[in-house]
Amino acid sequence: MEQKLKNPSDEELCLRVAGGDPQAETELVCRYGWLVRACARPLFLAGGDSEDLIQEGMLGLLTAIRGFDSERDAAFRTFAEVCVRSRLLTAVRAAQGGKHAPLNHSISYEPPLFDGTNAYLFSSAESPEDVVIGREELKERLEALKGRLSKFEAQILPPYLSGLSCGEIAQRVGRSQKSVDNAIQRIRRKTAQ
Repeated sequence: MEQKLKNPSDEELCLRVAGGDPQAETELVCRYGWLVRACARPLFLAGGDSEDLIQEGMLGLLTAIRGFDSERDAAFRTFAEVCVRSRLLTAVRAAQGGKHAPLNHSISYEPPLFDGTNAYLFSSAESPEDVVIGREELKERLEALKGRLSKFEAQILPPYLSGLSCGEIAQRVGRSQKSVDNAIQRIRRKTAQ
């Protein structure tokens, strides 16, 4: 009876978690929720909010709970703080790196297949005037974009728009596939500006 009234240590709870006790895991999450919020408070997540950071921190806390090794000479609290901070900083760096920005903020040169009222795939309701005006607008956009591109980027753009892969373009221009891919990413960023 005395055992049940006593609050188990963090390390004891981790051993119970390793044994499959979900209540012990819940207890540790409740005990260390403040740590996650404290670590997340001074950080900023581009494209996210504080709740997103707290969620990332909670994932770091769960990693600590499930991966704690009592054989090492570290207290659970220290290990948990390292795991939470590491997870938070990884999330912030990934958001700042803009790795997915070209995908999330790209502008298509092609008309949409469906604009909410017309399905262009099946409809030829456009007048010849609209087609000509659309082509002229596209040509103007491309010319404006070309003024902002480097010589190499301007060389890459036409084959890219014609549907060639990075590897095919690299062979055509005699450069590495990575440099072609980097040029395409720069073109996408300039297009989104």
